[in-house]
Amino acid sequence: MATGKKAAAKKAAGKKTAAKKSSGGRSAAKKAPARKAPSRGRADALALLEKQHRDVKALFRRYEKMAKQEADEGERQALATQICEMLTMHTTIEEEIFYPAARAAQVEEDLLDEAEVEHASAKDLIAQIQAGSPSDELYDAKVNVLGEYVNHHVEEEEGQMFPKCRRAKMDLEGLGKQMKQRSDAIMSGGVQGGMEQAA
Repeated sequence: MATGKKAAAKKAAGKKTAAKKSSGGRSAAKKAPARKAPSRGRADALALLEKQHRDVKALFRRYEKMAKQEADEGERQALATQICEMLTMHTTIEEEIFYPAARAAQVEEDLLDEAEVEHASAKDLIAQIQAGSPSDELYDAKVNVLGEYVNHHVEEEEGQMFPKCRRAKMDLEGLGKQMKQRSDAIMSGGVQGGMEQAA
């Protein structure tokens, strides 16, 4: 009889433990996004750059559709110009503000060096696109290749560099404010961007 009671008690305890584990798993799953939400909601440098990445990638997708449909040249050129202006602003704030701060925080030098070389390649294509028109034989190809450069660059930044920047305890919120001000100034045409200065 005693062994029967012990077995029943063990079985009941096992059910409680299983119930705790499963409910604990559910509540942990519910809590995990809540922990991540504040970092997404913060207006920090990484959130700003990630939003710019998403915005320009959406423009590239639109351009690709327009090129496939052989849309009006004027519309394609206007969209390509918008892409080039966004990328010029983006590379400028990274090179003037973000990368120097990352170097000062001793984020991996090789990643930062590669990012700047990738910027140089992108700037060359941007200059070619800005000097051309959709009637040029390789115009659409240049815009598509620029999109591929950007995708590769974004993968490296978001997958490798940004996590290292977070761990380096950079002042991401302060940098975000500086970068937002600078990007607004560039896009409003009040201040020359990095491309124009380099030309």
